[in-house]
Amino acid sequence: MTKLLDFIAKETDGKNYKSYKYCFETVDIPKLDYEDKTGIHVKKKGETDKSLNKTKSLKFFADRIGHTGKPLFKYFLDGSRRTYKVDDIAYGKRLYPIIAGQIGVAVCERSDRHSFTPIIVRNPLVISIPEDANAQATINNTGLFFNNLIKKLNNHEILKNQGLVFSKILTYKNTSLEKGDKYEDRGVAEIQNEMMSQEQYVVFELVKAGKLNENAFLIKDGSLEYMKSGEAKELSQIKSNYDCVVGVSKAFNPEALSRDVKDISRRIAELKIYHRTPAFMYQTERIPDVKFAVWYLRIRKTLSPFDGVLKIEKILVRDIQEEDGLDSDEIDLISANIINERNPVCYGKDNRWEKHLYPVYLTESFIKSQYMSDIHFISLF
Repeated sequence: MTKLLDFIAKETDGKNYKSYKYCFETVDIPKLDYEDKTGIHVKKKGETDKSLNKTKSLKFFADRIGHTGKPLFKYFLDGSRRTYKVDDIAYGKRLYPIIAGQIGVAVCERSDRHSFTPIIVRNPLVISIPEDANAQATINNTGLFFNNLIKKLNNHEILKNQGLVFSKILTYKNTSLEKGDKYEDRGVAEIQNEMMSQEQYVVFELVKAGKLNENAFLIKDGSLEYMKSGEAKELSQIKSNYDCVVGVSKAFNPEALSRDVKDISRRIAELKIYHRTPAFMYQTERIPDVKFAVWYLRIRKTLSPFDGVLKIEKILVRDIQEEDGLDSDEIDLISANIINERNPVCYGKDNRWEKHLYPVYLTESFIKSQYMSDIHFISLF
């Protein structure tokens, strides 16, 4: 039976080499993988209380909410992907890697303290190939070519026998590599972008269903700095969808704001437990029309200065927020509720346990449980 990569090579007039196949996430390459984007510029203070210059304790507020109040967060969103080098295919004079991926995006709902249920699950399969795969590419036929290719691929006997469907063929730039650049990274980046698009669409679904409101917020695991610039009307709609969404990052660069806040890494390192920093308002070069409020919160006391600290983000949706910053009372409410989400811990189950919020950990664990095994997925190709 013809393998999927043999089929793709034939349909795209390429030559595949049956290269060694592996999962990128299982290759042990030491690196610091921060969620912060580059090109961040702090504009001014990001909250209404302009007098707050030191850290602030939320312990009393968190205890009061824990004893007498209801949790602010009802929904928990996480996105994940596994990417695989499945072959090399030659187009013209160049050899390009073919990257395949499993994407997982899910939202879990906590109805009460005894009920935690996944309500949205998306598990698309994708393939990332170079633009050269369409040898007869023109401005008008590129989309049509790859749409037809994915239809043909999904009719392949291997996929039909197993009831599997690939949702998209993604294409990465085939321009010459610059220093430090890799085609593998370009292919993986396209899969990452597709995962983030799926996350945005899930948030839209929740808003459309009327599930998010001032009493039912959503925690999105990771940074919110993934929106794309677009038309003003479209951008305004996207921003409004995030009015009740908070981004919580475990992997952040403590020097990300150092260009404008000179002692930021020291402030973060010296945070006392249950304290938060003042909020800062910043913009990124990639999406200059969106402003964020960001602050740092220590949820656990640890030996390492940055373990136990989370980076919290909120998109500034309304004009008054973009002018004056996020209401300091709202920042305190969000922070106190996040403190209450830290227990029970997942100690021994995840080496990031000191930064995990337990409902986020459960959502992430659920997503990973939905993946096909690496051996099964790679064997398709």
